[in-house]
Amino acid sequence: MLKRDLRLKYSKLRSSLTPSQLSLQSIAIANSVLQLPIWKKEYFHIFLPIQQKAEIDTEGIISILLGLDKNVIVPKIISSTQLEHYLLTDNTKFIINKLNIPEPVDGITIEPKKLDVVFIPLLAFDEKGNRIGYGKGYYDRFLNDCREDVIKIGLSFFEAEPLIDDIDITDIPLDYCITPKKTYSFTES
Repeated sequence: MLKRDLRLKYSKLRSSLTPSQLSLQSIAIANSVLQLPIWKKEYFHIFLPIQQKAEIDTEGIISILLGLDKNVIVPKIISSTQLEHYLLTDNTKFIINKLNIPEPVDGITIEPKKLDVVFIPLLAFDEKGNRIGYGKGYYDRFLNDCREDVIKIGLSFFEAEPLIDDIDITDIPLDYCITPKKTYSFTES
């Protein structure tokens, strides 16, 4: 399927989920994160959900990371093409930006090269680890600034599509994708 068709399909599917389904499936995804081979890493980047778009609630994953004394980094949009990344602390204050994304007001910035693991929002993904988001390219540009060995983990309420037909050369594939029912691994190890 083409990206535009998948965006429409999965936006509709997501909007059909009840608040209870969103909550239970987000918890199932958070619990599955514990099974990944990532716990010796220190710097974890995670998105904060857009509630109006029924995104996965990442609060459970954040609680796990903080409980294990990991450094949690959250993004902030600073231009139409760029993200900045802030260490989450007890003093971090948030606002809702014009895209309805919670983001830190300010704080300690962390360079992308320091990150070990990045949890990535998406609308759909395929069996090869390709993902599609909303089409603005923030994450592909951001991932280009990370180390080559950064672990890229998608989070999805839905299972993989067989194939996304119109992948671009600039699209960066996932290493893993976690759904409520299954964890997909796209690594060669």
